[in-house]
Amino acid sequence: MSGRAGWAGRHVLVTGGSSGIGRELVHQLRGAGAVVSVLALDDTDLARLRASAPDVHVRGVDVTDAAAVGSATDELAAAAGPVRSLFTCAGISRPGCVQDLGLGDFRAQMEVNYFGTLHAVRAVLPGMLHSGDATITCISSAAGLLGVFGYAAYGPSKFAVRGLCEVLRQELKPHGVSVTAAYPPDVDTPQLAMETPLQPPELQAISGTIKPLTAQSVATAILRGTESGRSCVFPDVRTRALSRLVGTAPWFVDRALDRTIAKVRRRRPADPRRCPGPANLS
Repeated sequence: MSGRAGWAGRHVLVTGGSSGIGRELVHQLRGAGAVVSVLALDDTDLARLRASAPDVHVRGVDVTDAAAVGSATDELAAAAGPVRSLFTCAGISRPGCVQDLGLGDFRAQMEVNYFGTLHAVRAVLPGMLHSGDATITCISSAAGLLGVFGYAAYGPSKFAVRGLCEVLRQELKPHGVSVTAAYPPDVDTPQLAMETPLQPPELQAISGTIKPLTAQSVATAILRGTESGRSCVFPDVRTRALSRLVGTAPWFVDRALDRTIAKVRRRRPADPRRCPGPANLS
């Protein structure tokens, strides 16, 4: 597509478009003249979107339901034309160490973050394969670049999104479909506000020294990366540097993380949120 002008009249589907990064993408895409559709949970956030943006095509859908995603996508395509660009922003995070989280926490985050992405991709793909000049952009995370203490369930789900995008890029490029994976660090969204009180102190020490990015700046970076056909989007200098360091000197990253974790455990041995030793794997 040809830069920002390429959004005009293009039917764009955003999953998780009622809050956070997804909501900001909807705002910017509308400003660029795109025809925007949203799949999101039917909650108060979606109600506010309906009220504030009546031109947006909205469907209340749980992205973990493949049949519902497929049906809603077909309805939206019938109403607004084939989907030519997809942004998968629906995601959840519940931090915690592997022995503290229940099996349901692992399943839920994989279902929403990975399978929710996969269901949306599969729903739009038949139309994209015939139209060409299509784009798929999936939100992974900086936690999809390296393992992070306290993201025992969240991290693997975002690694899975990363792997999916790498395969999709190769498979779909011959069909004229560009695939982009975005790796934002902490972003100032309602999701971050909800998870912060649950973060073990080791995780807060690793990520808490960096000021969260705004949803607006992240959405802008994602749109620019999609417009230029980049396979990866790193919304800030730190995350771009981290990606290079993980690839070239993983031992250095491991040592830095280990030092931070050890320092926290020495200083806060009695913190009730610190991951305990005995496991309760239910």
